[in-house]
Amino acid sequence: MPQRAIFGPVFGTVLLTFVVWVYLYIRRIGFIRGQRINPQELAIPGALARLSTPQVANPSDNFKNLFEIPVIFYVLALYLFGTGKVDAVYVNAAWLFVGLRVLHSAVHCTVNIVMLRFYLYLFSTSIVWFVAGRAALDYFLS
Repeated sequence: MPQRAIFGPVFGTVLLTFVVWVYLYIRRIGFIRGQRINPQELAIPGALARLSTPQVANPSDNFKNLFEIPVIFYVLALYLFGTGKVDAVYVNAAWLFVGLRVLHSAVHCTVNIVMLRFYLYLFSTSIVWFVAGRAALDYFLS
C-alpha cells in the first residue's frame, strides 16, 4: 500500500469542507438579499444566527462540524503517513469516514432528518476512534 494513499480521503474531506463552505455562502447571501437586510445590521455577534432560517443556519452549523472530528482525522492521517503505518485497513476506514461525512453533510444541509444525521455522525466518528485506537495500540505496543 503506497503511504500517500491516505491523502485521497484527506483531500476528499477538504473538498467536502469547500463544497459546504460554498453552499453556506450561497444560502447566506441569498437570505440576506431576499430579506433585504443591510449587512451592517449583522455586525453584532450572533445577529445572523438570530435572524436565520434553518436553511441558512444548518449549512453554517455543518461547516463548523467539519472543524471538529475531521481535525482529529487529519492529524491521524499525518501521523500514519509520517510513521509509515498506512495500510489498506486505514485507507478503507478513511474512505468510509469520508463517505459517511458526505452523507452527514448532505442530510444536515438539506432535509435535516435529525436521527439519520445522528447515526451518520455516530458511525463516521466511530471510524475515527477506531483509527485512533488502532494507531495508539500500535504506538504503545511497539
